Order: sequence, then C-alpha cells, then structure tokens
Amino acid sequence: MDIFGVLSLIGGLALFLYGMHVMGAGLEKMSGGRLERILENLTSNPLKAVLLGAGVTAVIQSSSATTVMVVGFVNSGIMKLSQAIGIIMGANIGTTITAWLLSLTGIQGDNLFINMLKPTSFSPILAMIGIILLMSGKSDKKKITGEILLGFVVLMYGMSAMSGAVEPLADVPEFTNLLTMFKNPVLGVLAGALLTAVIQSSSASVGILQALSVTGGFTFGTAIPIILGQNIGTCVTAMISAIGANKGAKRTAFVHLYFNMIGTVLFLCLFYLGNAIFSFPFTNDVVNAADIALVHSIFNVFTTLVLLPFTKGLENLAYLTIPKTEDEKKTANDAFVILDDRFLSSPAFAIEQCRSLVSQMAEMTRDGFLEAMDVLGEYSEEKAQDVIDKENRVDVYDDKITAYLTKLSSENLSYKDSLQVTSLLHCITDFERISDHSINVVESVQQMRKENLTFSRKGEEEMNLYGAAIRDILTRTTDAFVNNDQALAHTVEPLEEVIDELNKDVKKHHMKRLRKGKCSMELGLVLSDLAMNYERVADHCSNIAVYMMQLKDTQLEEHSFTEQLDEAESAEFTRLLDEFGSRYSL
Repeated sequence: MDIFGVLSLIGGLALFLYGMHVMGAGLEKMSGGRLERILENLTSNPLKAVLLGAGVTAVIQSSSATTVMVVGFVNSGIMKLSQAIGIIMGANIGTTITAWLLSLTGIQGDNLFINMLKPTSFSPILAMIGIILLMSGKSDKKKITGEILLGFVVLMYGMSAMSGAVEPLADVPEFTNLLTMFKNPVLGVLAGALLTAVIQSSSASVGILQALSVTGGFTFGTAIPIILGQNIGTCVTAMISAIGANKGAKRTAFVHLYFNMIGTVLFLCLFYLGNAIFSFPFTNDVVNAADIALVHSIFNVFTTLVLLPFTKGLENLAYLTIPKTEDEKKTANDAFVILDDRFLSSPAFAIEQCRSLVSQMAEMTRDGFLEAMDVLGEYSEEKAQDVIDKENRVDVYDDKITAYLTKLSSENLSYKDSLQVTSLLHCITDFERISDHSINVVESVQQMRKENLTFSRKGEEEMNLYGAAIRDILTRTTDAFVNNDQALAHTVEPLEEVIDELNKDVKKHHMKRLRKGKCSMELGLVLSDLAMNYERVADHCSNIAVYMMQLKDTQLEEHSFTEQLDEAESAEFTRLLDEFGSRYSL
C-alpha cells in the first residue's frame, strides 16, 4: 500500500466514523426523548428490559449511548441497578444491527434486486432524498430525517472507501503474516478491546474489521477473538461516563464490563473446547462482512441467554466491587440528581427531567403562597416559618434548574427543544417571583400583628373575595402547568383581567373608607401592599399560561393576547370573562 492508499484509508475511516455519528445523533433527535422515557418506565422484568434495550439500541445504533443513558438513570435514582442489567444485555444485541447493515457492502450477484441492495446502488438515491429534506424541509422532523439519511450514506461511502483502500493488502505477505498473530486468542481479544476503546464504538470497530475482511486475511479463528474483544472495549465508554458519578452509576458500568468479560471467557472456552473435540472445519475459512456480523450476533445472543438467569449474581458482583455506603442513603432523597450531565446528549429527555422538577417547584410555590394567605386569616409562627422554608427551597430549585437549562441550551437543540427550554426558563422565573410574594404577604401580616391592626368587616370581606380569586388563578395555573393542560391554561388570562378590575375596586373602596375615617393610614399601607402582591401573582400566572400556549402557537405574542384571538376563541374568552366577573365582583 502506497501513501495514496494510506490517505484513502484515513479518509474512508473519517467518513465512516462521521457518518455513524451523524446518523446516531439524528436517530436520537428523532426519538425526541420517547425512547428514554420507555426505558425509564418499562423495565419491570428482566426479559422485557432485554427487549427494550435491544430495541432502543437498534434504533439509535449505539450500545454505548444506551449504556451511558442507563448509567445516567441509575446515577439519578430513576432506575435501579437490577433494572439496568437487562437493558445492558439487550443493548449488546441491538448493536449487532449495525454490523448487518454494513455487511450489505459485500453483496455479490448479477440479479437486479441483489444489485439494488448494494450501497453503491441505493446510497445515491438516499443521498438525494436526504439533501432535499435537509435543505427544503420546513419541519424539524423532515430535516432530522435528512440528517439520518445523509449520515447513513456517508457511513456507507466511508465503508466502501476503507474496503477499497485495504483490498491491495491481500497481496502483501507482511500484512498476512501480521494477522497470523491474532490466532492467539489472548492477543486477538486485546487487539479488539484496544481498537474499540480508542474509537469508543463497538459498531465502528466491527465495521473496520468488516472492511479489512476484503483482504482475505481474516479467518474465523482470528476474527472471533477480535470480535469478542471489541465487546469488552465498548465498556470503556460507560466506565468513563461513570467517573464522577455516584456509586450506583459506577456499579452499572462494572456490570457492563463483567457481562462482556464473563461472556467472552465462556464463549472462548466453549469454542476452543469444541474445536479440540470436533475440529470445526470452518476455523480456517476466510470470513467476509456477513460472517463477521453473524459471529457478532451469535456471541451477544449467547451471552445474554446464558447470563440472563444470573442477573442477581451480576448485581451482587457489582456490589462486591463497590459496597454500599451510608452516604448513598443520604443522597437517595436528593431531587436534583436527575439533572445528570449524561442526559445533555439527549435534549428532549433532559427537558422532560427539568419539567418534572419545575412541576415540583410549581406545586411548592402554590402551596407556599396559599399557606401565606392562610396566615392572613389565622396567624401562627409555625405556618409563617413553613412559608419561609418553602420559599428558600423554591430558590434552590430556581438556581439548580436554571443552571442546568443554561448548560442544555448550549447543546445542538432542535427548534422545538429550544422553544421548550426558553419557555421553562421563563416559567421558573415567574414561579420564583410568586414565591417571593408569599414572603411579602407573611411580612405584611407580621406588621399588622406588631401594630395591632385589623381590617374593618367590609375590608375583610373584600380581601377574602380577592384572596379567593387569587387561589383560583394560582391553582388553575399550577394544575395547567403540571398536567400540561392547554384548555385550562386558556382560562387563566380572562381570570387575570377580572382580577385586575377587582384590584382597582378593592383600592377604590378602601380610599372611600379612609376618607370617611373608617380605616387608618397604617392599615391602608398594609392593604395596599397585600393588594399589590396579589395582583403581581395574577400577572405571573398570566405569563406562565401564555408561555404554555406559545409552545402550541409560536406566533402568539405575550402582550397582545386578546387581540390575537379568532372569533370562536374570542367568544369563549368573553364567556369566561363574564363568568369570572360575576363570581368575583364586589
């Protein structure tokens, strides 16, 4: 092989790895976090977990990505180690699909149908479709589909380029002699593991082996140990991912390593024992791309079938390696562990994790403000302190989630994901401000107690009605957000307009009582503060509802909501306005 052959090999390898990356990233974007949610929720028994792991990996074309995802789940407390083991086993089976796709490059025959299965035949068609979708597609879905197709095409062209570059090596005696060293199973396993550890993808390393197979230098005897070593090498990605994670995540990475190491030892022992007894005739046969895919599949299915009944044993082995500590029990209740950096590579799922925490924050904010209003009716130090504690906790949620979403926003997000991140950041700010107002209400009540101030009977009735309206809008907004209820979100804005009018009426009536001497100036200042806090809470509720609706209608503008309603929406808005107006009128 001359210098130009080496350059062709390097270029083919670069295209191959890049195509695999683009295709995998596109497939993961297309899943929109759905695959991750399936993994999270449907792992009730080992067999189901294996099938799910295989299915998800077959879709995203990367066992490493699936395993890293699972490490993140265990690190976050979303999944138990026992659930993760089945998914890891299934991931090893799912990754064999890539090898079968790559084996298409070795198809031979004169039949038209067979020729159409060759990548050189259908890749140009896929490339044209992909570039049209990428350049002219208006929706994210079409553009991502274009990315997947182009990634696959680049992958196949890289594979062909590598195969073409190494084909002349078939006539180089030095290369053939070099391959004979891999007949030693230990060296073969080490070579496969090292190659996969470097490029961190068993699918890619198997593809490279398939490309080299065109030289005719690999037999079943030399290829089998290398393929088994490649399965061990892919564990490096999970091991690296577990660095800095909790002990549960580290155990998950070790389970992946033990699974492949035990499987390799068992398979090699059975293969060489069988060969010694029966002298397998195929051992010295030259392998092609399809043979390598077949061996890869047989090994992973064999290892899963043998070790599936012993998942508890693998779990115990992981716990022997990394024993359980008291610190783990302390961090088990930490809500923020689900904000794992491993999920940043799956933005849709990371957003779901954030949304789950913002929902908790929303409910805490609502409970805190409603409790602050209860303090106004019946004061107690315990309730007042509980409001303060909830507000402090909401601040922590604000800091943690905002930092994570800011980090997530720097990832390669789709337009839809970017909108969701922006919407969540706005909602977090509004929920945090509502929580601040709960402290203001408590402070106003404490001032009333300190100065021995009480509302007049009429003033108390008006503030109770005002409070009922605020309870209503805050509950509606929280429920709409937590349940992603668009219909309920649409009822918030008309109620907010009624509250604006109610706020004006409460202040107007108070001024009348003040002029008649039925109310003191000091109490007037307190009432004014309370009314202002109530009205601000309603404004923040309105903001949150509009942010929710903007996700469905990106053209919706926050500050001209009523002007953008169509005839049917306007009629419904007016109906709700009248209904709330009659319910909350002085």
